[in-house]
Parts: sequence; structure tokens; C-alpha cells
Amino acid sequence: MAAISLRKMEETAPALVSLYKSAGVALAGQGLGGQRAAVHLVLDYSGSMKPYYENGSVQALADRVLGLSAHLDDDGVVPVVFFSTDIDAVTHVSLDDHQGRIDRIVAGLGHMGRTAYHLAMDAVIDHYLDSGTTDPAFVVFQTDGGPVSRPAAERYLCKAAGLPMFWQFIEFGDADSKQFDFLRRLDELPVPDKRIVDNAGFFHAGGDPRKVSDAELYDRLVGEFPKWLTKARAKGIVR
Repeated sequence: MAAISLRKMEETAPALVSLYKSAGVALAGQGLGGQRAAVHLVLDYSGSMKPYYENGSVQALADRVLGLSAHLDDDGVVPVVFFSTDIDAVTHVSLDDHQGRIDRIVAGLGHMGRTAYHLAMDAVIDHYLDSGTTDPAFVVFQTDGGPVSRPAAERYLCKAAGLPMFWQFIEFGDADSKQFDFLRRLDELPVPDKRIVDNAGFFHAGGDPRKVSDAELYDRLVGEFPKWLTKARAKGIVR
């Protein structure tokens, strides 16, 4: 059973009902019906991301993540970290106030800097641990470029492997860009030499992420989550 019912979705966020239904199909297909998780969203606010904010790609992703979170978490709220050279904002999106929410947040942010993955990861880890939840975390981490510090990003991902947190990286931009070679390597870091379990997934959403169908996006988002859950439970990371 979903954390939030279809009826409540229809009352609270009618514009997201179709996303909610697509997310439910993807979760059921992966055997994740009834699974609970604390969903987090991380958004790249570096300078090269400006077109994706302007054309609505980031808002569309936030809406899709909300549609997914309604199955996994019953509070209707997704914590969001905006990052660039530093942490630009730690805030949230919610079912009852999702329309235009990204534009309103961005209007209050400053200069769009570079991409410091590790700072964003640190902020998400802190938020999750401070929340006191016993559910595992499902983190959607969006970016359109490589990190300013590759060693730091790798170190944080490996340290986080001992926590009940799964990181699903999603790339906006040219699939052939060398910027994403590191993310592909990060996704393939060896187990157990580097990390206790494989705690990350990665997929490319293209130069216009809005063109990725809801069904495909949800399938890609949750495709590796059940494998991680199984391995993390076997290691006692998830109870």
C-alpha cells in the first residue's frame, strides 16, 4: 500500500496524480510495493544549469520525485539541497505547494557557482541522520557536470555506504560529455575494496530531460534500489 492514498493525492496535488500512478507501476514492477523510504532531492545550482531551471526541467524533476515520494513517505514533503560551490539552500518541496516552487526558491538564491558534490552529500547525510527516521533514505542526486573534487566525492560516497542511504545520480546534458566519466566510475566503485555495498545508481536523462517519459524515468530511478536493499539488509545496514 502506498504511503499516501490516491484519494489524498487527488485532493492535495491533483496535477501530480498521473505521476503518482506511473511511480506506483514502476515500484510494483520492482517488488517495492509498500516499501517505505525517506526521499531526498539534491539539485545542481552551478552556472551551466541555468537553461534547465529556465525551461522547467528542474521543476519537472521535482514534481516527479514528489510523485514517487508519495508512495514511499507519508508526510508529503521532500527535503531539497541546492548546491554549487557551496550549499546554496536546504529547503523542501511539498505536495500541497509544488507548482512553481523551484522558481520561488531559486529567486532567493545568489550566484550560480561550480559543482561541489561532497558538500551536498554531507548536507543530505546530516539532514537524514538528524531526522531520526528508521526508514532508509532514497536520494535523487541531479547534476549536469563533474565535481570540483573527485577524491572528496568518492570518499563521501564510500563513507556513506555504511549508512542506510541509497544514492541515485541523474545526469542532465550530453551523454558523450567527458564530464560524466567520473559519475560512471563512481557508480562502479568496487565492493568491498572501496565500499561495503554498492550504494549508488546512475543514469543519463539527456539534453532535454522533460522528453524522458514518466514510465522510463521511474523505471530508471528505482531500478537499482531493490538490489541495494537486499544487500544492505544482509549486511545489517538496513533493518
